[in-house]
Amino acid sequence: MTFDDVDAMAAALPGVTVGTSWGNRTWIVGGKGFAWQRPFTKADLKRFGDETPPAGEILGVRVESLDAKDGLLAMELPGFFTIQHFNGFAAVLIALRRARAKDVRAAIQGAYRAVASSPTAAKRAAPRARKPRSAPARRTRAARR
Repeated sequence: MTFDDVDAMAAALPGVTVGTSWGNRTWIVGGKGFAWQRPFTKADLKRFGDETPPAGEILGVRVESLDAKDGLLAMELPGFFTIQHFNGFAAVLIALRRARAKDVRAAIQGAYRAVASSPTAAKRAAPRARKPRSAPARRTRAARR
């Protein structure tokens, strides 16, 4: 799996745009990111200590809730993991080099649904209704005086 594969999967979903957040490619729906490139920071690498961090491209994806995150991680899917920085945040990381395409596709679709169905995203994505313009009131001679 590569980010090109992720891009093809995410771009196939309705209303998705690609932007950047914190300098990294981010897939967005309704003004909110649901998947993004997530390289490790120096602080992340330091927290790994003696453990070797996953190699290759890392994808972050939103999940519906912290319970959903726990359930997904309990499945022990290849390449799916979290880091200390993500404690308390409803998202998981995916080492694309190790992950199966079907699992990444399901994670992207789940992230899309979690973000697209949120009230904030729905409000941002909905077209704004315009109020009909009424004709300007005509001023009478008496009102002009």
